Amino acid sequence: MGKQPHLYTFSEADTLARSLRKYILDCQSNALQRHEVFKLAVSGGSLPKTLAKALLAQSTSSDDNIEFSKWEIFFADERLVPLEHEDSNYRLLKDELLDRIPSEYGSPVVHSINTDHLDNAQEAADDYMDKLRDSFAKKDSVKLPIFDLLLLGCGPDGHTCSLFPKHDLLNEKDAWVGAIEDSPKPPSQRITLTLPVVISGLKIAFVATGAGKRDIMQQILDSDDGRSLPCGLVNEQGAEKVSWFTDEAAVEGVRFPRRGNL
Repeated sequence: MGKQPHLYTFSEADTLARSLRKYILDCQSNALQRHEVFKLAVSGGSLPKTLAKALLAQSTSSDDNIEFSKWEIFFADERLVPLEHEDSNYRLLKDELLDRIPSEYGSPVVHSINTDHLDNAQEAADDYMDKLRDSFAKKDSVKLPIFDLLLLGCGPDGHTCSLFPKHDLLNEKDAWVGAIEDSPKPPSQRITLTLPVVISGLKIAFVATGAGKRDIMQQILDSDDGRSLPCGLVNEQGAEKVSWFTDEAAVEGVRFPRRGNL
């Protein structure tokens, strides 16, 4: 058997949050040792609320300090709506986490979309790709941006970011950011990191909780068909770089082997 993703399952939300915090802090530490900045991409959905629970908890030791001032946050995908709109992933992260960070923790650099391009998904994608180039490429030429960490969700259809099952965008090989004008979930116009960018991340973490995720988790983790779903593709190609943080309800009946706590 080849290398596989890590599946962590927790009985309580607090325990999941503590383990997710430790995982993120380990990624932060490794990133700061490499290049003195922690570059991560974040999805929307229920993830920002879980992140807030994990990251806004009181520090318990000198090894448990979050250095937000050294964070650079991008969005794994974004809906083409104004930043204050209820569908905006930026607003969701802002409301749940960014606005609640104590001043002594410092403030991360956050890369939101350019709202001048809300009417043109391709222009919005190109603009966001320029933001990635400015951060990851500078004066150098790089094939792909390498995130220190991607924090992702899993939709009930197996989508992640705004990469949907059987969508043509799953075949994109060159662009870093894809434009989508026909999202099966509203709003229809979005931008998203492409699959090669997601796979190139040094660490990739999914957070999936609740009984509503049970069927899709069984499909992704236990069935051959699930390997072709976006989350399954990340699992297959990311292998041991991928970690799943789940509760018992989300993986009830799943046969895929669990790991011990971090």
